[in-house]
Amino acid sequence: MTHPFTYIDPNAKIAPNVKIDPFTVIHGDVVIGEGTWIGSNVTIMNGTKVGKNCRIFPGAVIGADPQDLKFNGEKTSVEIGDGTTIREFVTINRGTSDRWITKVGNNCLIMAYSHIAHDCIIGNNCILSNSVQIAGHVTLGDYSWIAGVSAVHQFVNIGQHAYIAGGSLVSKDVPPYIKAVRNPLSYGGVNSVGLKRRGFDLEKINHILDIYRYIFNKGMNTTQALEFIEEELPATDERDEIVTFIRESGRGIIKRFGKGVVEED
Repeated sequence: MTHPFTYIDPNAKIAPNVKIDPFTVIHGDVVIGEGTWIGSNVTIMNGTKVGKNCRIFPGAVIGADPQDLKFNGEKTSVEIGDGTTIREFVTINRGTSDRWITKVGNNCLIMAYSHIAHDCIIGNNCILSNSVQIAGHVTLGDYSWIAGVSAVHQFVNIGQHAYIAGGSLVSKDVPPYIKAVRNPLSYGGVNSVGLKRRGFDLEKINHILDIYRYIFNKGMNTTQALEFIEEELPATDERDEIVTFIRESGRGIIKRFGKGVVEED
């Protein structure tokens, strides 16, 4: 179902039941999966693959060249997973020779005016609220949520099930399962509400909270805390994921807000 005022390059691969509204432009090296709706005035550029049952609202631009002075026209791509919603005026740039791809997972919600730069990897079921700005080479784990008007520095990693408060400046890595709040951005407790919504039982949430107590609240440095956690706390997938994330952090992780702060959980 394509409106006569829409331009689709004849080389584009569009599934038969895709609906495309007027004044949209789709370039040649593009794949659109079945059941997807594309609103008016959307531009989908070369190197873009959109999955099934996506919704792309008016004004979005997907697959534009990366805003990177090192980019030299190499053939790179954008991939949007199934069931993802991209709201008005979102921009998602192609990758560079670093990762060759910018990827957004399945069932994500990218709200209006957000930007996802080159070489970002966004996991499944992520939410970017209005006007979130993601710089290049950022990785977001599954179910992470960044509230509105936040900005994420290049090369930052955000762990799965993490929540970033609105208006945040994210310049350090944010470990999985936690809330990041305040200015400067700091540990604000475990994201217990989000974890409960996703089926984590109380025992598992308390286990995660115990891990972060040693990392943030017991007066140990990071190396001491991780060694203690591995030696003294029971081995679980969550424990190993947290320890690995922190050990592999390239930018270092966010810190506790300050002395005397009351733990929120």
